[in-house]
Amino acid sequence: MTRTADPVTLAVIQMHMTERLEDNVSRAEQHVRDAARQGAGVVLLPELFENLYFCQVEREDYFALAHPLDGHPFVGRFQNLAAELGVVLPLSYFERAGQAHYNSLVCIDADGTLLGNYRKTHIPDGPGYEEKYYFNPGDTGFKVWATRYARVGVGICWDQWYPETARALMLQGADFLLYPTAIGSEPAEVETPNSHHMWQRAMVGHAVSNSTYVGASNRVGTERVGDVTQTYYGHSFVADYTGEIVAELGETEEGALVHPLHLAEARKFRAGMGFFRDRRPELYGPLMTTDGVTRRG
Repeated sequence: MTRTADPVTLAVIQMHMTERLEDNVSRAEQHVRDAARQGAGVVLLPELFENLYFCQVEREDYFALAHPLDGHPFVGRFQNLAAELGVVLPLSYFERAGQAHYNSLVCIDADGTLLGNYRKTHIPDGPGYEEKYYFNPGDTGFKVWATRYARVGVGICWDQWYPETARALMLQGADFLLYPTAIGSEPAEVETPNSHHMWQRAMVGHAVSNSTYVGASNRVGTERVGDVTQTYYGHSFVADYTGEIVAELGETEEGALVHPLHLAEARKFRAGMGFFRDRRPELYGPLMTTDGVTRRG
């Protein structure tokens, strides 16, 4: 049962990862505990925090990192942690389901209840981000969960570049949007200047066009997988419902970035802007196609 809390205190976690599951999970737990001590009610860890970002390369050995949700090696541990601390944990993990593999996220409510599972919708495929080799396209549709404190909408990394993700989550009643992320440097031939600014601006646009808070958590540090090295640029942040970045970590900082979300103010502002009042969904047929041409018959 959702209890409207205002403000809701959000924490986004920024941390480095190693190839040791227990090390990553233990440090993630400590970051969650630190965020709870600072008053956080919702705590977001980075994407696939359980290991190095193995998607830098295509190697069949890394499929062994995936586990079914039932009996998962650390989801239960975070359920217990959520119940102990009274925090909501949207939790990223590498899921195996039968012969399929997904980049997934479960939402754990503040009493430890699993509210549901989301499988990443948009799967990237490019130098240093070879996710299509590992992950099936998500089949769950976009998810919004009614938690103890608010209705939480979550996309995963590449989902954050798509305005359709943000709008679909908001139309389902999300109070704010969260994006766990693993993003950093790319090979020289595709590297662009100010990459972290582009990453932030995409999500700031969602904050503006949906009049909502947005939080994103990223990893930091340099990781070598096979013969590929990638440096993650941090800059985890919280943007408010006008698009201002109101809290941000640097490119190497680790820890919990904690910020209050004034949801009643955001709802009032959102209604006044009229973005959802003035929508014309009957004219958005081209969005349901790949080439922009709506066909009938």
